[in-house]
Amino acid sequence: MADSIEHIKKTAKIYVAIGLILFIFTGVTVAVAVIPALDVGDHGFDKWDMMLGLSIATFKSTLVAYVFMHLNHEKKAIYWIFFGALVFFAFMIFLFMFAKSDPIHFQGFNLGLPE
Repeated sequence: MADSIEHIKKTAKIYVAIGLILFIFTGVTVAVAVIPALDVGDHGFDKWDMMLGLSIATFKSTLVAYVFMHLNHEKKAIYWIFFGALVFFAFMIFLFMFAKSDPIHFQGFNLGLPE
């Protein structure tokens, strides 16, 4: 782990800096949601606001995973597993979106229940 007091102080400074960045971007998230001048796209909540909010949240969660969960010290296999899970998640989201846009209207399993 830590070999010296200097290493502990350096690590603590990194943690405080990352904590401040997370705090600032939490304020940015709130500002984007509340201040009308920072509204992206059409007036009100739309897909562009959602994408901006999710981008900020993704940045913050990546910082948390990389620094506080110590993924910056892991081997490459962990990254392959992590990114493989992200690809699988994106694929599943695509499947759900595809299924929603092209539903199956099959009456073969009609149980006689009122609609």
